Amino acid sequence: MLDEREALDHVKTGSRPSDLKITDIRFADIWKAPMQCIMVKVYTNQGLVGYGEVRDFADKRYALMLKSRLIGENPCNVDRIFRKIKQFGGQSRQGGGVSGIEVALWDLAGKAYGVPVYQLLGGRFRDEIRLYCDTDVAGKPDGKKMGKALKSRMEKGFTMLKMDLGIDLLYDVPGALNAPLGFVEQLAAAGEQHEHMHGTMDTRVAAQKRREITCVEHCRTGIQITQKGMEWLENYVAEARSEIGYEIPLAVDHVGHIGLTECIKLGRMLEKYNIAWMEDALPWHYTDQYAILRRSVNVPVATGEDIYLKENFKPLLEAGGVSLIHPDILTSGGILENKKIGDLAQEYGVGMIVHMAETPIACLAAVHSTAATENVLALEFHSNDIPWWQDLVEYPYKPIVNNGYIKVPDLPGLGIEGLNDEVIKEHIDNDRIPGLWEATDEWDSTFAHDRLWS
Repeated sequence: MLDEREALDHVKTGSRPSDLKITDIRFADIWKAPMQCIMVKVYTNQGLVGYGEVRDFADKRYALMLKSRLIGENPCNVDRIFRKIKQFGGQSRQGGGVSGIEVALWDLAGKAYGVPVYQLLGGRFRDEIRLYCDTDVAGKPDGKKMGKALKSRMEKGFTMLKMDLGIDLLYDVPGALNAPLGFVEQLAAAGEQHEHMHGTMDTRVAAQKRREITCVEHCRTGIQITQKGMEWLENYVAEARSEIGYEIPLAVDHVGHIGLTECIKLGRMLEKYNIAWMEDALPWHYTDQYAILRRSVNVPVATGEDIYLKENFKPLLEAGGVSLIHPDILTSGGILENKKIGDLAQEYGVGMIVHMAETPIACLAAVHSTAATENVLALEFHSNDIPWWQDLVEYPYKPIVNNGYIKVPDLPGLGIEGLNDEVIKEHIDNDRIPGLWEATDEWDSTFAHDRLWS
């Protein structure tokens, strides 16, 4: 009988998988791709490099702290390693380190065995992934202008769309919002400050001030949308719909920090505009409020991009709080966990859409995960207006996005053959890191007693 080594001599692999070991982890921080994004390289003793990504607007230290637990591990043991490190993840951006590393492990496993990641997950349900295109418009809010921008997406082949619709559109509309005097002005100033703070001397101070103002949870902001404000928002939606028609699904996002009653008012107003879903109207952990919201409006309700791990989706599903779940692969726990989340939602008759506002690394990781998951409606695309986005990676199937879809690649790992350092250098986030793929040796041997019981 052949032993494992002899058997592998008869199998085409990209390396000697049984002897593969992680040797190093390095990072590149880039800006506006479309968000602040952190690309990851996981190096091995056999020359294979796995590509991952830390969640947009997160901190790479969520991944760096894992390095000493990963050095010397065989990356092909993805599930075992994930169970070892998942205790170091958390909700929202705190899940970015574990999830981003998990992506790189699957990339390495696929490369080592010479198969696409989706094949390691059990095969694929579809040959291409439908995208829904998020749409931003610069300048003063204008429904007609938004409608024309959405229309341009349709002309590129996108079959589902999303736009922002929330209280931030009303900051400059007198009498549109009711709140403790001065609070709306603070919110508006914080948002404007955020737009311009990158690269300035006061970045840290500005960011901290914005966090203090915008981290007030919905239930205690005291913000209400007045009748005038609701009419303004309704006109905005009507004008956008007048440009794109009613046949194409249109979702709305970034409602703003308003309480449950205001979300119900907004949802009821939106009913006649055939909105595909209202996204993240409330903090995801307000399970009971989500159940009330879903039963109070005839607009599908979605949340989930800030939820880490499958078990944290279950209360919302059990309570009937969502029409759709909306995980982000770089928060949810990565490629396999995202598939498990989709399978769980399917048991409750709840569909899955997947959030994605990152580089082609996270995008293609989501492509493999959604290809291997039956319960998927569409994957988000947030980089339509970034001409250099796909140039960040060396990838044989370009354009990556073609006529509103992404082809599922039949290539080892994620299918990315390399990263384009010249393009990455042009978009380095110098505020956070001055160089590219710099050494992280100081994280090689950090120690803690990680056991969670005595």
